[in-house]
Amino acid sequence: MKVKLLFAMAFVFLVSCKQAVKETDIQNLSGYWEIEKVILPDGEDKEYKASETFDFFEIKGDSGTRRKGMQQFDGTFLTNDVSEAFTIEVKDGNYYINYKTDFAKWKEEILSISNEKLVVKNKNQLEYHYKRPVLFTKK
Repeated sequence: MKVKLLFAMAFVFLVSCKQAVKETDIQNLSGYWEIEKVILPDGEDKEYKASETFDFFEIKGDSGTRRKGMQQFDGTFLTNDVSEAFTIEVKDGNYYINYKTDFAKWKEEILSISNEKLVVKNKNQLEYHYKRPVLFTKK
């Protein structure tokens, strides 16, 4: 009985520690993000040691675009002309990024976001963990 109670208390504690995404947090989405790892539905982590490409988000209000970018040796960024338009949706207190291109529509739930970390989950239960990239500058 004591073991069950202890597990129940631990579960409540862990669930209550989750920080809810707030409307003001969404502006942190703007800028470059580097994928750090993906957590698969079975809990396995797929680590990314280094990435040549970054996701670049531009957001204004509740909509924006996402493009891929690569940092150049002179410190500038080269982005492609392919952009994915998105809108931010709030449903039952959760925040979602709804993407739309000429070819597809999909959504990701924002699990957490700060100035330095971003975690989203897609419909396949893949959890993407991003961090701000360490950028180099020319001297």
